[in-house]
Amino acid sequence: MLKMRKPGLCLRWLLIVLAGWLVLSPLAGAKPVTVTDDAGRVIRLAGVPQRVVCLVPSATEMIFAIGAGDAVAGITHHSSALRGAAEKPLVGGFSFPSAERIMALKPDLVIASSLNAKRIAIPDNAIPVLVLDIRRMDDAFRHLRLMGTLFARQAEADALIQKNRRQLDLIARKVAQIPPERRKRVMRLMGKGPIMTPGSDSFQNEMIRAAGGIAPDFGQAGGAVPVSREQWTDFNPQVLYGCGWDVKADDAVFNQADWSGVDAVRQQRIYTLPCDLTCRAGVHLGDFVAWLASLIYSQEFADAGHEVLPRQVIDRRPVPIDLDYVQAAVVATSTIHDFPNKSLIVDFKTPRGIVSTLEGARDGILTVGNHYSSPPCWALTPMTGLDGLHQELYPVIGKEKANTTFLFTGANMDNLSVQKETYKEMTVYALVTAGVRGNAVRMSRDVGNYYEPGTINMIFLSNMRLTQRAMTRAIISATEGKSAALQDLDIRSAYLPLDAAATGTGTDNIIVVQGDGKTVDNAGGHCKLGELIARTAYAGVREAIFKQNGIVGRRDIFQRLVDRHISVSRLVGKADCDCIAEDRMFAGRVEATLLDPAMAGFLEAALAISDGAGRETVADLASYRTWCLAVAGRIAGRPLEELTAFVTDEKFPKPLAMALNAIFTGVSRAPGVHLTDVPMNATPPIADNGK
Repeated sequence: MLKMRKPGLCLRWLLIVLAGWLVLSPLAGAKPVTVTDDAGRVIRLAGVPQRVVCLVPSATEMIFAIGAGDAVAGITHHSSALRGAAEKPLVGGFSFPSAERIMALKPDLVIASSLNAKRIAIPDNAIPVLVLDIRRMDDAFRHLRLMGTLFARQAEADALIQKNRRQLDLIARKVAQIPPERRKRVMRLMGKGPIMTPGSDSFQNEMIRAAGGIAPDFGQAGGAVPVSREQWTDFNPQVLYGCGWDVKADDAVFNQADWSGVDAVRQQRIYTLPCDLTCRAGVHLGDFVAWLASLIYSQEFADAGHEVLPRQVIDRRPVPIDLDYVQAAVVATSTIHDFPNKSLIVDFKTPRGIVSTLEGARDGILTVGNHYSSPPCWALTPMTGLDGLHQELYPVIGKEKANTTFLFTGANMDNLSVQKETYKEMTVYALVTAGVRGNAVRMSRDVGNYYEPGTINMIFLSNMRLTQRAMTRAIISATEGKSAALQDLDIRSAYLPLDAAATGTGTDNIIVVQGDGKTVDNAGGHCKLGELIARTAYAGVREAIFKQNGIVGRRDIFQRLVDRHISVSRLVGKADCDCIAEDRMFAGRVEATLLDPAMAGFLEAALAISDGAGRETVADLASYRTWCLAVAGRIAGRPLEELTAFVTDEKFPKPLAMALNAIFTGVSRAPGVHLTDVPMNATPPIADNGK
């Protein structure tokens, strides 16, 4: 016979279950969050958002910078190169994000600009949309504070704001010493011919002024405005800079007589800077202004008498290395030329022999290291070879040239990779920094013309007593491990990105340190020591590149194209970054097509086939052409017999051009695409026998 439970008991159990659910719920104890966006709307949330789709690259960077990246559920491909963002789902590009993909991610908040907020057209009652637009430098700080409030990370946001304000104040103090008559006229280049520049109300001109430059004011507002020949010659810029390929795109204009006479062109003071600095006012605002100021006033900033801060070490953090002969290992932060420098310093208990690709074989070494100069210092370093570098660094960190050897790099020492491998009694450490965005090369293909900061630097320490033969042979094993890592990551040559995979950078260096254990006479590929060196080199290079450049093996197709200096918007429109609001619908349709994993996979295969064709391991493209036609037909929704030649540049590898033409042809003939949407530079259909 069943007994009836008392109603009071059931109610108590229900309350206990409900209380447990509240404790475990993400919203348990959550405080409501209220913020006001740039459209003047008040956004009220029940608590800290847990799933955010961010369509504004500067805001995405802020979210990751304050440690709230786990809340990011979706991004545009303009943000996928951020460290930690590679695995985040893509919803399209900045100008044409996909509302369907946004909704599929079920966000509790969408962060958008006024431009793409209109294009996604999500009703407020479906998902809150926070609109952010940066027009002034102060907007960047306001947005950082807003992100701190939104994600309950006020302390982290305030710290970033204070760091940027200190940098801006430092630059203001430095340029205050430059008299008005010596101030330089500075213009930022945008787009690809005709020459364009930010409008008079742009934060980018404000950054020029913060760097001590004289910015143009042509009486036109807006993100990008055209520059007439009269305005160009009247302003007579003394320094020009651009983002990505903007500078290269304007080369044809600079070669024309009416445009080549300005001071910046005649004196070749034209600089290319990273898009995530030039186009965004946010996390790295102070870094960009400092870098720009150092380029504008390199002569003044290089003068030690112009410095406002003492040259000294201001911080040290330990680096764990468990070898008996290592006395201490630290990364020391110092101030040189008023800007932060960071040095890996490894001190030994007793002198030892080393082999350095920078200085050769040396004995009696008590300290080895790797020194990072921040970008504002790059134009200020004495052009006197190693002696000049030593004279700048060693007095600051308290070392003597007679028993010290260093490598030098433009890769941040905060991104140092420490790798350790052991086999029985044998131990190998690799200390690796790597940057591959600026000067990656494919040896045997690229031409050596000049020096650029970047570099893959590796220091190897073992507990074995390496002979001279073993130390020099170790360099080959380390180099092969490095090149294998670059190949597996598909790092491209900075000079021949379309058809040349990189084998290193133009400034790579290695130090091998002699240990105190058993004597080892070989570090080649068949030896255990050579294996450990190659393994630590491989792992260290991959991790260091990820830390420095955010590059991972399984990155999205948009980043793979950017690595080859290709962007959809540049091929079919007038922009390749979020600086210019791209208004061509065709570019948005192509981006949406590439969000399909099958289409992205097709283009990824095209990249591999292109490399194979370049290495002469792929010869016949007949079946590949059939695949291209099938892809075009799938996109168009009907069979197609020929491809339209959208990409005709002979520099493009043939398989890659065929794949892009297949995608563009399919999109151009898809239902709902009007003739006005299609780029007018396309040529009639082409016949191709696949050879």
